[in-house]
Amino acid sequence: MTSEETVAVPTGDRVRDTRSGRGARRRPGPPGEPRRVAYLYLLPGFVVLTLFLLAPLVYAAWLSLFAWDGLSPGTWVGLQNYVDVLTDPTLRAPFGHALVLVVFFSFIPVVLGLFAASLLTRSTVRGRGIFQAVVFVPQVIALTVVAVAWKRILAPDGPLNDALRAIGLDGIARGWLGDPSTALVAIGLVGTWLGTGLCTVLFLAGLSRVDRAIYDAARLDGAGFFRETLAVSLPSLRNELAVALTLTMVAALRTFDLVYLMTSGGPGGATAVPAYEVYMKSMRQGDVGTGVTIALLLAAFIMVLTVLVNRIPEREDR
Repeated sequence: MTSEETVAVPTGDRVRDTRSGRGARRRPGPPGEPRRVAYLYLLPGFVVLTLFLLAPLVYAAWLSLFAWDGLSPGTWVGLQNYVDVLTDPTLRAPFGHALVLVVFFSFIPVVLGLFAASLLTRSTVRGRGIFQAVVFVPQVIALTVVAVAWKRILAPDGPLNDALRAIGLDGIARGWLGDPSTALVAIGLVGTWLGTGLCTVLFLAGLSRVDRAIYDAARLDGAGFFRETLAVSLPSLRNELAVALTLTMVAALRTFDLVYLMTSGGPGGATAVPAYEVYMKSMRQGDVGTGVTIALLLAAFIMVLTVLVNRIPEREDR
C-alpha cells in the first residue's frame, strides 16, 4: 500500500480517514438525495396541477357565491345558489336522472360484462379475439356519431319501429325519444351498449390471470355456470370491478353529448342531467352562479362516489 492510499475504518457513527485523521459523521436517514430535492422534482407537476385544476376550482367556488350573468357585475348571494339547487325540484331532478343513467351505464354493463367474460373463460370459443374487438368497438366511436346514429334508429320512422311493425307489434312502436316515459330509458340503453364491451374486455383480462385449476375444482364440486361466476370469477375481479364501476359511473354522471344531441334535455326536461343543466344555465340562460354551483355539486358527488368504489379492492387486501 502506497502512502497516497486511504483506508476507511468505521468507528461507531464516524468513518475515519487513516491518512488525514479526520472524521466525517454519517448522514442520518435513508440513502439518496435529501427530501427537499425530491420536492423540487415534484414542483413542476404541482405547478401544472395548481394552474389548471386547483386554481380554476377555487375560482369556480368563488363564482358560485354570486348571482352573475357572465357580463355585468355580479351580486353577492352567499350560499343562496346552493340552497336553490338543493331545494328547487326543477334543479334537483337532473341529479335523479343521472342516478337512473348510472344503472344503465354502469350496473347493467358490469353484470352483462361479468357473465360474458365468465362464459368465454369457461368454454373455448373460436374467434374470441374477434369477439373482443367487436364488443369494444363502441368505445372507440365518437359519441357524436353514436348519438346521431341512435337518434335515427329510435326515430318514429326509424329502423326500430319499422322492425316492430314488420312483426305485428305496431302498438309498441312510438317516438322513443319524444315520449317522456321512454326517453331517459332509451338514452340509458345506448349507454348500456357503450359500456358492456369495456366491462367485458376488462373482466376477460382479469380472468386470464386466474388459475384454471380453480375452475376445474369448482366443476368437480358440482358448481354450475352461475355459481362458478359468483364464487370464483367475481372474487378474482375486485380490482377490475373497481375500475369498471369507476369509469362507467363517471361516464354516466357527466353525460352531456348523448343528451344534447339526442333530446336536448326534453321532452319537458325528462332527460335533463347535471352536465346539460350546467350548459343551459351558464351559456344559454345567463345564470352562471347556478350553473357553477351545479357543476361543483356534481364534482363533489363524483369524488365521493369514486372514493367509495375504490374501497372495493382495499377490503380484499385486509
